[in-house]
Amino acid sequence: MDNDPATLADVARAAGVSVATASKALNGRAHVSARAREAVLAAASELSFRPNPFARALNRASTNTIGMLTSDLDNRFVLPILLGAEDAFGAGSLSVLLADARDSLLREQLQLQSLLTRRVDGVLVVGRTTNPRSPMQSKPNVPVVYVYAPSSDEEDLSFEPNNELAGRLAVEHLVATGRTRIGIVNGEDTYSAARDRLRGVAAAMEEHGLELVGSPGMVFGAWNEAWGRQASRRLLERHPDIDAVIAGSDHIGRGVMDAVRESGRRIPDDVAVIGFDNWDVLVEGARPQLTSIDMNLQELGRLAAEALVDTIDGKVRRGRVRNPVQLIVRGSTDARLVESRTGAS
Repeated sequence: MDNDPATLADVARAAGVSVATASKALNGRAHVSARAREAVLAAASELSFRPNPFARALNRASTNTIGMLTSDLDNRFVLPILLGAEDAFGAGSLSVLLADARDSLLREQLQLQSLLTRRVDGVLVVGRTTNPRSPMQSKPNVPVVYVYAPSSDEEDLSFEPNNELAGRLAVEHLVATGRTRIGIVNGEDTYSAARDRLRGVAAAMEEHGLELVGSPGMVFGAWNEAWGRQASRRLLERHPDIDAVIAGSDHIGRGVMDAVRESGRRIPDDVAVIGFDNWDVLVEGARPQLTSIDMNLQELGRLAAEALVDTIDGKVRRGRVRNPVQLIVRGSTDARLVESRTGAS
């Protein structure tokens, strides 16, 4: 009898809790105190407890329902990710439950528990920025995939746009058009997207034997047009031979273009301008239209959703996946496109 495998009742007895509480603790369910959960896990380890796979299968019967948990539903970067994910889930006839944590960790935990109560088969966690985030405080007993904001735990599976590649693409394009005096007007340095893009820009510039124009202190600022205008005016005044500016976002890019025009220079003949994010309202409304790096967010959402389905099916992956981005060339860096569109109108 002493060699019989430990049962859930044995674990509950050793931890001094009920069988129901022991089951919840081992399955990562809510409504279990931290002390009880630790006691159950310690007892399970000491008794070498192994859950009955058949019982677990019954407990986790598939519902063909996926939870999508976002930090900020109104964020313009989140919406294309959700659309891409929904397309992928819809292709497999899966139902989707959407929950918005409104950038609150407490609300995130409550929304997660609500999704688990509805017995979702997996959860897609969509961040509001690309800054790495902490993993879920209570590990759910279903697969979780993070998208846009990667988990800081490398054991988790995360999908994010390749912002370093985006910076490289911007430089490669400008150099290919003959630009060598290139400056950058970036966003806030608290955002990993801004730092990663700068890292890619700096690496590509070094590979071409070029140096960024402007002092390091002028690089980072706000994500708005006002900062784009302010920083660009200083760049143009101090470095009149500058022939290209990389803007940390399309918003900043619009401000950069204003400053270039106000200085009496022509875009792109005298100064080329390139942005990031490819937000259609900003890039297509600019004159000339703004060249930008598209983060391929809809594809990012689709890939993350497909990976979640694969994980649910037992194909486990781990680590951070950086999805490629795409250069969209317009008139702010290519004079031929300005002429063709002007002629068409």
